[in-house]
Amino acid sequence: MAAATGAATLALGFAPGDEAAPAARSVPAPAPVKLSAQDTGASLQAGSLREQSASAYQQAQQDAIEAERRAAAEEMAQEKREARRQAEAERRAARERAEKQRAASRSAARERQQAAPSYPDNLDGWIREALAIMKREGIPGTYEGIHRNIMRESSGNPRAINTWDINARNGVPSKGLLQVIQPTFDAYHVEGTAYDLYDPVANIVAACNYAADRYGSIDNVNGPY
Repeated sequence: MAAATGAATLALGFAPGDEAAPAARSVPAPAPVKLSAQDTGASLQAGSLREQSASAYQQAQQDAIEAERRAAAEEMAQEKREARRQAEAERRAARERAEKQRAASRSAARERQQAAPSYPDNLDGWIREALAIMKREGIPGTYEGIHRNIMRESSGNPRAINTWDINARNGVPSKGLLQVIQPTFDAYHVEGTAYDLYDPVANIVAACNYAADRYGSIDNVNGPY
């Protein structure tokens, strides 16, 4: 038994063909590090500082975003206020221009009214007013020529109407101072006079306009025309 035990011991200590192996040594396990209360406090404090730093950074970012949003909102509000001020200024300027134009128009109307001659409401006044319009429109004719034809056609009656001649039989009787039919009045009516065949001034001007186109002047008319 002793020999066997020794052989076993030899077998365990050496491998065939190897040199003698060194005796095995055990490695002690590292001892656990124990932190002092001071070290633990410092570690916790460092962690808290990191958290505070991260929180402060996030807060700074949020503050920056909020500041940009407020700045953008203020800029937009400022633009709206400026647009309203500009619009109000334009409306005020437009009202002032309109008022100036109305004042100028009223002034011009008063001047025209003051400058316009006044004509009596009789045959003499009708002829003279018609001559003033004819002069403005470039229609030839004289007082004598108009008066002569009026006396022949209507005897100076602005409501005269012919109920018996060919025009009357055709349904378009001659009317007014110079006995004008409606189609002729419509064709030769002059803007600025009444659109009324019985109106004495409108009747004279339209008749003289027609006579100028067909005969050269009312002065050249000495009979039915």
